[in-house]
Amino acid sequence: MLVNFRALRPAPLRLAGRLAVAAAVLLAPVTALGATASADAAAPATASAAPAGAAASAAIWRPPVQSRWQYQLEGSTAHAATGGIDVDVCVTPQTGGACVRPSVFDIDLYVDAAVAGNNTTVNTAAVKAIHARGAKAICYVDSGSIEEFRPDYRQFVDWHKSHGNSLLGKPFSAEFPNERWANINNDKGQRDFLLRMMEARVAKCAAAGFDGVEFDVVHAHEEGASVTGWKISAATQLVYNRALADMAHRHGLSAALKNDLSQVSDLVSSFDYAVNEECFQWGECAELKPFVQAGKPVFQVEYKTSPSSFCAKANAAALNFNAIKKASDYSLKNQPYKPCR
Repeated sequence: MLVNFRALRPAPLRLAGRLAVAAAVLLAPVTALGATASADAAAPATASAAPAGAAASAAIWRPPVQSRWQYQLEGSTAHAATGGIDVDVCVTPQTGGACVRPSVFDIDLYVDAAVAGNNTTVNTAAVKAIHARGAKAICYVDSGSIEEFRPDYRQFVDWHKSHGNSLLGKPFSAEFPNERWANINNDKGQRDFLLRMMEARVAKCAAAGFDGVEFDVVHAHEEGASVTGWKISAATQLVYNRALADMAHRHGLSAALKNDLSQVSDLVSSFDYAVNEECFQWGECAELKPFVQAGKPVFQVEYKTSPSSFCAKANAAALNFNAIKKASDYSLKNQPYKPCR
């Protein structure tokens, strides 16, 4: 059974703090959602330079700095008709007033196995339903660890064994031994292989109609060999991460940086927005300011922290983040969903 373990996992330690995450969404009260969504759809987007392929021929969608998002990586059988995703979620924000809907949803490429009965159904149904409501869809892709429950897992294992066990490293964590850190070095062609595999995933995102891609677990250099099993330099991480952003753009999709806070200044020009987990809890929010300063949104989520203690900071001009509160057990179901504004 496919389980979205990323949705269940607390963010691992990153240096003195925690990981970062990125995703995108637009701002719209339920009373004016239609008008806002139409404006978002009609707004001119910046096209990638000479994108390749039919999907990339259209302008790439890029959200404004102030956007509202929903993070739902776990599906619900109650919403089976829309791929397990609650596309009509509407909640009163921390600032009060009418309930508000997200206009961008960050969801998994595949329908949750609990809904689909398999781990191979691409979530085209959710994307269509999201688009029907004038919203946008971000495609979650784990790009730095290899998950056993993915349909392409066997290909990673076969390559690993045929290339001197040089690809799959240590388990991501003691709590989640079912995925392993990937080696993004290229002494035996590991990075080239990984990028081919990621491109196949991104191509599926594009074919399903997604608007952007969230690339997760792209910070191995910060964790070090004692955690990942591989000695990866900061320069190697930059090469890999920039290649991922370029890949998304080639397929006509915008690119979200999740994690790798220490290289934000080097990567902000390559990525279109950022997703972050728990920067308020761990005192790391200032590291994401370059995105907002560049006119690119930061999609931020807290799990343990109360909205009353972080929303005012997230909404303030000094940060201007798009922050939400999700479940304290790190699950990413449709509820709870509490946007700061």
